[in-house]
Parts: sequence; C-alpha cells; structure tokens
Amino acid sequence: MVLLSGGMDSATCLGLAVRESPPVHALTVVYGQRHMREIRCARALAGHYGIEKHSVLDIPIGPLLDSSLTDRHRPLPRAGKRGRTAIPSTYVPARNTLLLAAALGYAESHRLARIYLGVNAIDYSGYPDCRPEYLRAFERLARLATRVGVEEHRSIHLRAPLLRKSKADIVRWGERLGVPWRLTWSCYAGGAEPCGVCDSCRLRALGFREAGVRDPTVPTDRAA
Repeated sequence: MVLLSGGMDSATCLGLAVRESPPVHALTVVYGQRHMREIRCARALAGHYGIEKHSVLDIPIGPLLDSSLTDRHRPLPRAGKRGRTAIPSTYVPARNTLLLAAALGYAESHRLARIYLGVNAIDYSGYPDCRPEYLRAFERLARLATRVGVEEHRSIHLRAPLLRKSKADIVRWGERLGVPWRLTWSCYAGGAEPCGVCDSCRLRALGFREAGVRDPTVPTDRAA
C-alpha cells in the first residue's frame, strides 16, 4: 500500500508500487491541512493509475497541532529565512507517526506486507520524522504492536525508496516511471498556482531544474 499525499514524492512512490507490487492500495489522510490542493491531487493520481482501493481518512487533529501547515492564521516561512539546523514552523508534530499508525492498521487488516512512503532524508527540511533512524524505530514498533508481528512473527515493512535521493534524482526516477507531475502539488500555500517562495516550492524547483525537466505546475512565464 502507498501513503498518498498528492505531492511529487508520494506520486513517485505510487508509480513505483504500481510497477513493483500490483494491485495497489492507497491511503490519503486529511489531518487538518491549511488547504486541500494535495488531497485533490491524491484523488486525481489514484484515478490516473486506476487505483480501485483508495481510502481518504479524515482525522481532524489540525487544531491541536502547533504548525503553520495546519494554522491558516500563521504565516508560512519563506525559504532561506531560518538557520540550517532549525526545525521550521511547517513541521507538523508527530505527523508521520499519525500517518503510519493509520497505514499500519490498514495494512494489517488487509494483510499487506509493505507500506510505501515518500520520506526523504536529504531534502527533508529538517523534519525529525523523515530520518532513517525514525523509520527503523517504527518498524520495530510495528513488530511489537501488531497481531501479525506477535502471533505470526511477520513484519510489515516500510518501503521508503526515496529516502536517500535528491529532489533531482526523484524527478529523474519519476520521469522514467511516467509520473504525471501535472497532477501533483508541493506548495505549502493553497493558491491557484504554486507560490514559488516556500521551502517546498524551492526544493521542487531545484529538483526539476537540476534534472533538466520542466515542471508543468509552474506557469511558463515564471519557469522561463
């Protein structure tokens, strides 16, 4: 199964999962994001790939979380405004733990052997739950906390194929997989087009530029 956010990383994971281990289940979690652009993209991606089992789970925990991605009244930080070691305000507390807990329950219930997720330890904006040690710890937790782990001694593995890839590597891989970039959204803001100044836009633009590929979500005049 794939944790599908609607962003370019999870879209690449979806394209890979469709190739590696069909039929694919996909799970999208609405946790109180400040906009729904990614959710609409997740639905579009599932439709593009013909995913019959795409679940959208609403967990409205956003008001409880201290993050500029869930609080529409907080300004989004612009790229380059923070120190290199600081965790930015766009960090959503325990987000990947929340998403993986939902995915783990789904995977165990449907007897699925692996969960694909698009976490990245290189261009990861400083988020602590995008690191290899976090993923290893969650896999250990999954073995201890599930019936299949305790009774059947079977692991549900986390498949994080983008973990050590740069954004340019991801774009190149996505191109080979035929990922429809036009159906993905990365911008932290939810406007009609990407803002071009947030961390996520900056990393995405750098990846497409270094890969020599035009990003179809960016207006032609800005891309030039």
